Amino acid sequence: MAHEGSRRITDIDTLKAFGHPLRMKLYRALYIARTATASQLADQVDEAVSLVSYHLRKLADHGLIEEAEAQGRDGRERWWRPASEGISYRHEDFKDAPEQIAAHTSVTRLLVEQRMELYRAFLDEMAGWSAEWTGAAFSSEYALHLTPAQLRELEDELEAVLGKYKELGEAATAAGDTEGRENTAVHLYGFPFRV
Repeated sequence: MAHEGSRRITDIDTLKAFGHPLRMKLYRALYIARTATASQLADQVDEAVSLVSYHLRKLADHGLIEEAEAQGRDGRERWWRPASEGISYRHEDFKDAPEQIAAHTSVTRLLVEQRMELYRAFLDEMAGWSAEWTGAAFSSEYALHLTPAQLRELEDELEAVLGKYKELGEAATAAGDTEGRENTAVHLYGFPFRV
């Protein structure tokens, strides 16, 4: 399957397949690496290669990842890559049945927990980063008074801005300009609340 844009998950089986804690970690690690073997990913998540291989196959069964062209001389190693430029899912696709709502909520909570785990790790390791990186890191919260349509428009605009920076980083990396570059996470949430 050729790479495509971001894939929107709309079926409950794929959502549940993605919603496993280790599979989420593996997908993130593979998304960052762009291509990797099960043994490389197993080192990153500190799990057995056989277990990682099993979960990678489950992700592949649902079209979330796919086999990649072999990168090394060992033709026995299976290489993987994301099947799209990212994945997304929305409540509106899972609102028709209580079990779908529960699955959507569970997967979203797990994803938020893993994102917070990643941010907590940065905070715990902040002393190991340079002043330039700690000065550039940010955490912000904005309280806006919007309509649902405006919130969707805001998401589209933010995705366009982040897409620009993603392309800049990928182009620089492809050109061999990796000096001073690090993987950088940007987590955004937009949701209504009442006080």
